Amino acid sequence: MTDHPTVPLDSYREYPIEEMRERIERFYADMARRRTVREFSDRPVPRDIIETALKTAGTAPSGANLQPWHFVVVSNADTKQKIRGAAEAEEREFYEHRASPEWLAALEPLGTDSSKPFLETAPYLIAVFLQKYGRLEDGRKVKHYYPMESTGLATGMLITALHRAGLATLTHTPSPMKFLNQILGRPVSERPFLLLVVGYPADDARVPDIERKELAEFTTFVDDLP
Repeated sequence: MTDHPTVPLDSYREYPIEEMRERIERFYADMARRRTVREFSDRPVPRDIIETALKTAGTAPSGANLQPWHFVVVSNADTKQKIRGAAEAEEREFYEHRASPEWLAALEPLGTDSSKPFLETAPYLIAVFLQKYGRLEDGRKVKHYYPMESTGLATGMLITALHRAGLATLTHTPSPMKFLNQILGRPVSERPFLLLVVGYPADDARVPDIERKELAEFTTFVDDLP
């Protein structure tokens, strides 16, 4: 037993098997509707909804419970314009010089290019930063364990929460993204993880006709091995 303080697991809820099936099937059906959107409306979204989604992200598991993430929520038009300009500059370099023919071929069905108007149209941009280390009150560094994995988990929960609220999202990852530190005033101890575009889809939004893999294509059950 640990000598550190603990509390009872009062938050755990167990359900009858049939209710478990019903709950997970209902959740899956809802999440299966989720699609990445590239055409956003400028309709405003109440800030408290974004705040609750971020609190949900903050419940994610993390290495040693150090919670190595920071979210910067951008709604200011001037800041969004600066982010778009910097992101498009990196994207032009990517599409014209850095991307391999194979990579461009993989992106072709999605219809993406270096133009990113959604960065200004959508009501919110959420810049997700990974904290490589933290600092104690006396200034000493504290190493963060598994910051990439932890931040990925928190971001996935954020996307899920926003979808459950009825909002659309786009994960945008211009490379490199160091311009986000400069524009948003974040320290060098933080590395941009991704830029999440959040809002309502445009009334005439369309999405690529793509399919997701079947369960058997991405899952192996050990009792099925020869």
